[in-house]
Amino acid sequence: MTVLCFFQYYPQIIERRISPPKDDSYLRREFMEQTIDWIPGIGSIRLGDIPTSIWATNSYDPILNFIIDQCSSTIVNRSSAVLIHTFDALEPQALTSLSSIFNRIYTIGPLSLLAKQISPDTGIEKLRSNLWRNDSDCIEWLDSRDPASVIYVNFGSTTVMTSRQFEEFGWGLANSMKNFLWIVRPDLVISDDVVPLPLPPEYLFQVKDRGKIVTWCDQVLVLEHPAIGGFLTHCGWNSIFESLSFGVPMLCWPFFGDQQTNRMCCCKKWGVGIGIEEDVKREEIERIVKEVMEGEKGKEIKRKAMEWKQEIQKVVNPNGGSSYLNLDKLIEEVLLC
Repeated sequence: MTVLCFFQYYPQIIERRISPPKDDSYLRREFMEQTIDWIPGIGSIRLGDIPTSIWATNSYDPILNFIIDQCSSTIVNRSSAVLIHTFDALEPQALTSLSSIFNRIYTIGPLSLLAKQISPDTGIEKLRSNLWRNDSDCIEWLDSRDPASVIYVNFGSTTVMTSRQFEEFGWGLANSMKNFLWIVRPDLVISDDVVPLPLPPEYLFQVKDRGKIVTWCDQVLVLEHPAIGGFLTHCGWNSIFESLSFGVPMLCWPFFGDQQTNRMCCCKKWGVGIGIEEDVKREEIERIVKEVMEGEKGKEIKRKAMEWKQEIQKVVNPNGGSSYLNLDKLIEEVLLC
């Protein structure tokens, strides 16, 4: 919902000549550290935390113009309802701002937990949002680990990285001496070769008793497992919501789109994450993994994550939960009217 606030004001960002960038100065740290504070529902925010679609290098960019068109007054006035995968208490300022623009907003998140309120014989639990085959062995592996002792690493289904970044993440995890479950898709690393990048034998030997590496998993089953103590994530919205749902603190390395804004929310607004620099270094990964798993900052973000978990349990409760009631209202007021 915070990202939707940005989308509504993309034309003003362009009018103020913040975008499109005139040259490559927008790639420099000092540019991205500048702040803006005039978008309702957002407050003060770094340019580096704005959705990356705004940094299109020309005003004819198709993605940029698609967003502007979809958020135009014509579309807004034609919409009978707006469904947002969030809940009221998570983004109250953004909700207030958008409520002055859209006629009816229904906050209906998190869907993964709302789905559990539906009768299991509907088959909804078998639905998947990706085509990767789950590796069920990782759940058995987690069963053999102590509570809150494993870092779960998953960069989603579309994030890609360079071989150097992959190597830095790998050795950072290894050098932390913590248990980890790492999801490595065959296409995770940018390469002209169709064969997945092999991990060196010395690496596999070093982590053989602490690391489990698979190509995909059932993320909800993993995040709700008691062995998970932290989640190294690309900050995709579904991943963040699922992590909050089970009280898991996050290590945040966004890739593109809304993920930079999501990282800002996790680390600054909600207090449940620690950010990782784009130019990732193994020393930083080692330090942050240790901090999340055993440091004072880690204890703080774990406490906040558990508070959000409790709040989420309230909003999906059939007995008066706001998201549950909003789903009912959506069906009655929009779908059945």
